[in-house]
Amino acid sequence: MTLEIKQVRKRFNQHVAVDGISVSVEKGNMFGMLGANGAGKTTTFRMILGLLEPTEGSITWENKQLSYKNTHLIGYLPEERGLYPKLTVRDQLTYLGKLKGMKVQEIHKEIKHWLERFQVEEYETKKVEELSKGNQQKIQFIAAVLHKPELLILDEPFSGLDPVNSDMLKNAVRYLQELGTTIVFSSHQMRNVEEMCEDIIMLKRGKAVLQGSLTDIKRGYGIKSVSIHADYDLSFLASDPHVTNLTPIKNGVIARVENEEAAKAVFARVAEKGFVRKFEVEEPSLHDIFIDQVGGGANE
Repeated sequence: MTLEIKQVRKRFNQHVAVDGISVSVEKGNMFGMLGANGAGKTTTFRMILGLLEPTEGSITWENKQLSYKNTHLIGYLPEERGLYPKLTVRDQLTYLGKLKGMKVQEIHKEIKHWLERFQVEEYETKKVEELSKGNQQKIQFIAAVLHKPELLILDEPFSGLDPVNSDMLKNAVRYLQELGTTIVFSSHQMRNVEEMCEDIIMLKRGKAVLQGSLTDIKRGYGIKSVSIHADYDLSFLASDPHVTNLTPIKNGVIARVENEEAAKAVFARVAEKGFVRKFEVEEPSLHDIFIDQVGGGANE
């Protein structure tokens, strides 16, 4: 294992922000950390980076504690962006690259590579304040990966991006993973997590409420979603004892049930009413699981 978080707890006076979580992330994997606002994600990231000291427990990278001495091994994209608005993109990235111990020639080579990849070469000599929010986010991401980190931490990297730029960023993250970078990220966009992560941890009030392989979690989760299309009104299912939630959609409904036996009972009742055009049982989406496990809004 490359990144090891063992029984980590963080207290601020009487408040426990992170409460005894343990995580192992293998080298080259992409790991998702989920939770509502205030669940402890950013606090955990800051402890990984060495910006905060755990109250209890330990965090190691390749069996060594992280500190300012090995900060060049890590890339960090914070949720709250922090670029210098009056500097040009080139000057900004050159300055940040030097802080990571890079030589100027190497910095300029990487700047060229990443600006071309994000299709923003023309912004190299523009001031950051002249860029759109989406393009500023691209520059912030480049600043986090310019020095080719072994461990990359992304805090809400897709926040505020349109679909085109979101896909561009996802492809860049996958590219880094292919190069062997270990990636830990948080996102409120569950579909991105489903597409990209092998393993996840879900936090509520600083505690892990769900953890493990995303595939295993979805397969083993009791709740199922049933997509039903029919030529008649299906609203009667709202009172069916086997249905825990009913959502109207075009031409039908999405019914949540607890298991396959419940799905069979629902099908029998629907079939009594007439012809069923579609009846499809699906594993719950990560969005459904998140709402079920966390669903109370802010946690702290």
